[in-house]
Amino acid sequence: MSTVTKPKHIGRNISRIRELRGMKQEILAEAIGTSQRAISVMESSETIDPKRLEEIAKVLGVTVEAIENFSEESVFNFFNTFYDNSANNGQGNGNTNNNACTFNPLDKVVELYERLVQAEKEKVEYLENFMKGK
Repeated sequence: MSTVTKPKHIGRNISRIRELRGMKQEILAEAIGTSQRAISVMESSETIDPKRLEEIAKVLGVTVEAIENFSEESVFNFFNTFYDNSANNGQGNGNTNNNACTFNPLDKVVELYERLVQAEKEKVEYLENFMKGK
């Protein structure tokens, strides 16, 4: 049985990183000074010119090595290492952040409304004075 590994498909890796970043081909193309069609061709290529790969890596905010060694599995492993502590609402080991409001949100809405009403009153007063002057 042979355990030959598939060569890395750099273009596919660029495509997946770009998609994970929420970036369209057009934006990447514009950032490196080429066309969307050229990006499409690059993403279907197994190899990319090293200089062009550096430009793409910079725009994507990753290293060339990250593109070359990218795998879906590593992305999932990365995100699975985070522990979501939001379910315990600050209860637990004593060093959690309590993100409760320190003010009443309804009071803030009322305050904002009162400021808006006051601004409108000032506008009306200004316009009335302006019209009296004519």
